[in-house]
Amino acid sequence: MSGGEAMSGARRPLVVVMSGAGISTDSGIPDYRGPNGLWRRDPEAEKLVTYEFSMADPEIRRRAWRMRREGPALRARPNVAHEAVVRLERSGTPVRVITQNVDGLHQLAGMPERKVLELHGSARSVRCTRCKARSGMEEALERVAAGDPDPACEACGGILKSATVMFGEGLDPAVLGEAVAVTKACDIFIAVGTSLQVHPAAALAGLAADHGARLVIVNAEPTPYDDRAQELLREPIGTSLPKLLERIAAG
Repeated sequence: MSGGEAMSGARRPLVVVMSGAGISTDSGIPDYRGPNGLWRRDPEAEKLVTYEFSMADPEIRRRAWRMRREGPALRARPNVAHEAVVRLERSGTPVRVITQNVDGLHQLAGMPERKVLELHGSARSVRCTRCKARSGMEEALERVAAGDPDPACEACGGILKSATVMFGEGLDPAVLGEAVAVTKACDIFIAVGTSLQVHPAAALAGLAADHGARLVIVNAEPTPYDDRAQELLREPIGTSLPKLLERIAAG
């Protein structure tokens, strides 16, 4: 049975929430492409998260470490939108989160780790570009605070980077594959706080619609997939998303 076909019995719909930067702005984390987005305010900032520039230029790495240390992401707390997703999951509705964010706020709000697919990785850990060893971001930032502006891997001396997918890097195929599978299987696909312009993540909205899911887009600005959506919500995410998820939980 495809996602949009009539459901029988008491089976609850499988809901996929795909979140972008807009869901975290109320937590104090700026988005990237909105009217006041980071890339519009400081185009040079994009270099700090571009793999080629980061690997080639120690000064860019030093700026990136300062940005991580001074930025709001690791101090941010979940907001009412993250909490609403958790309430839906705890209501007994099957929920999977596919997120383009790297802030870990869905998990901090209470979503089980196994139900959150981080397409672009996590800013809460670091990875060695040589030996691939992973460790905590806080540990790396403590080394920066202690006077090491570009900390190297303690295991092999290689260049450390945030365990996020930088521009110029590919997505983890296992994570993307699981995201595609749940998208094809879902009954309701909610794209929230995302411009739906960054591929391949953006294409999941169309894939869900192609497989019969009800597509709902919650975003302040128009997206390329608005014509495929059965419901468009332009109101602030902090009020519109909780109301939408309450409706879904109530059946």
